[in-house]
Amino acid sequence: MFLTDENRAFGDMVRRFAQAELTEGALARAHSREFPWEIARRLSEIGLMGITVREEDGGIGGTLMDAVVAIQELALVCPKSADIVQAGNFGPLRTFAEYATPDQKSRWLPALLEGQALISLGMSEPDAGSAATDLTTTAIQAPDGAGYIVNGAKVFSTHSPEAGLFLIYVRFGPGIDGIGSVLVERGAPGFVIGARSAFMSGEEWCPLYFDNCLIPEENILLGPGGFKKQMSGFNVERLGNSARSLALGRHAFEVSRRYVMERRQFGRPLCEFQGLQWKFAEMALKLEAAQLLLYRAVRSADGGLPSADETAMAKLACNQAGFEVANEAMQAMGGYGYSTESLVEYCVKRTRGWMIAGGSIEMLKNRIAESVFERRFSQRAG
Repeated sequence: MFLTDENRAFGDMVRRFAQAELTEGALARAHSREFPWEIARRLSEIGLMGITVREEDGGIGGTLMDAVVAIQELALVCPKSADIVQAGNFGPLRTFAEYATPDQKSRWLPALLEGQALISLGMSEPDAGSAATDLTTTAIQAPDGAGYIVNGAKVFSTHSPEAGLFLIYVRFGPGIDGIGSVLVERGAPGFVIGARSAFMSGEEWCPLYFDNCLIPEENILLGPGGFKKQMSGFNVERLGNSARSLALGRHAFEVSRRYVMERRQFGRPLCEFQGLQWKFAEMALKLEAAQLLLYRAVRSADGGLPSADETAMAKLACNQAGFEVANEAMQAMGGYGYSTESLVEYCVKRTRGWMIAGGSIEMLKNRIAESVFERRFSQRAG
């Protein structure tokens, strides 16, 4: 209903590529601390990086649906490769490609789209997570007018150990209208990248510190008043998050489905036990329902920015379905599913994190409730 013949043909191409080139080494990639640069460059060569970026900017000029289809097909074979495609189409790269100046694009976009470099987002702070408008990292114009001086700190930045460019949310002045963003290069004076830390999934991040970090005027991405544009772009990031979460849930489902069809206990295959039959029926229902909500949000966003309401519903459904299905798949496989010899436990850990990242499921419920009651509910004290 939502996929065109072109989307399906594209998905078939991605599936054949993944099965031929990514099957071997998928488990090792998932558990490696290193970013798979060779795979990123190969994905770029076949047109899977910058799918959603305009052709005149060096991208493919495809649709959001194409990017979602690519993530889903890759994740069924190599979940880590799906992460790479997400980074090459959603998140800070998409915001950068949408709002950067021609000069900024010419300086940084080619390497990002060729799988030679990564961009990291600095939004969360030690005291400003879900309440993003409470951020305190400042960008003050230098006394001589030659650029801006940035002071503050960021946490939980994806790809921060490897990134060469950082899109940093800053406060130019008071209030929401004072929030915008700047581009900071790795190695900039006054910019310190702290020691590596790891999430439960094994994914690593570094705290980012800005101590009188001077950036030139041409490194401003969105000046004062840019917050709403940034958050509109962030809804696209949520669709990428949703696609990965659902795709990894489906990966775990398929691995576990094959396992219970082959594994025998008490003289018969596990799939002949009604308890497991009902479990898999419920898992299939969750995956299909979430898939439809994701496709609806993506299809309505093609040619523009996604609906905040539809995005919130899609992310909530995909986050919950992805984790719950992966968790049940692991349970069905017993000790083998819990072991690092299978990618199922990796899917469980990754999908659990996306229930927090990119807008927690609780914040999404708040957003949906506002749509239901057609009014805003402030979460602030008083």
